Amino acid sequence: MKRDGYSQVGPWGPITRRAFLAGSAVVSCAAVAAAQQTTGSSVPDPRRASPKRYAAKKSINLWAFPYPDRMNLQECLQLAKDAGFDGIELNYDLENDLSPKAGTQELLAIRRMADAIGIQISGLCSFLFWPYPLTSNNAEKRRRGMELAMKMIDAAAVMEVENLLVVPGAVHIPWRDDHEPVPNDVCDRRAKEAVGRLLQEAEKRKVFLNIENIFFNGYLMTPMEMNDFVDHFGNDYCRVHFDTGNIAIFQYPEHWIPVLGKRVKNIHFKEFSKKGTDHSLECFRTLLDGTTNWPAVMEALDQVGYQGYVTFEYFHPFAHYPEALIYHTSDALDRILGRL
Repeated sequence: MKRDGYSQVGPWGPITRRAFLAGSAVVSCAAVAAAQQTTGSSVPDPRRASPKRYAAKKSINLWAFPYPDRMNLQECLQLAKDAGFDGIELNYDLENDLSPKAGTQELLAIRRMADAIGIQISGLCSFLFWPYPLTSNNAEKRRRGMELAMKMIDAAAVMEVENLLVVPGAVHIPWRDDHEPVPNDVCDRRAKEAVGRLLQEAEKRKVFLNIENIFFNGYLMTPMEMNDFVDHFGNDYCRVHFDTGNIAIFQYPEHWIPVLGKRVKNIHFKEFSKKGTDHSLECFRTLLDGTTNWPAVMEALDQVGYQGYVTFEYFHPFAHYPEALIYHTSDALDRILGRL
């Protein structure tokens, strides 16, 4: 063959560079298939999924479902089970099934429902830490925040859920216009006082208070600061709920994980794209549609021995055919975890 610009000339005429590369890809795929047939075993293809299988368990947050407007709680639990999830994270709110209105019998009914369906409750989460921050300059909001957090501990204990996500405080809350900025040192002092009080009850009830990293709130902005906060209490029931997306504007989850180490008790997998300019809650994306280096994240988690839940957190159920998001997420997690 002879070179002719960006083409090669073969016995059947010009071969463009694009055709050459496409042909190479076909040959590569054929080589994988041939190897499989020759050895009689499956050869992992890293283009398809992680070639390494990880022990972490698949979970999804209830916010990804059209609950309660278009699906009730039982339908959501069943859909999560049918889609192949090991667990589901429930959200504590002022209304709906899991709220201050739910007494012991109602909470036990949720536990029995999950057991009957065959899905675990991987943890409890809540947006109530934002309207009622534990570090607010408003004393009544702080009081109400503590009251609700105590109710969350009780709900978790009754339902035998060991993980409760806690937002310990906020210097700033950009999506709320009713939050007065809190000085950093004051925020730190109030957060430690609040979590210290909550820990007394949580330890008695065998509920882990897992502190979440949230870049947007201007507090606990590095893994070293998170470690200092958690270690301050000297109590194993204060751990870390690591969120991959909440620090992804300027940082990288695979850098945090080795520093946090064994402190990580639960995890949110949130997808984020550094290509965008939106830094609100709208910036998060469906899994794999972003810039997160999931192979690096999983290797970091494997190195620290993490085998707990990885929970997809997303705030926008699909307007049409919402099951598609649930099944897509399950498939994406299978690929990330090497389950295919």
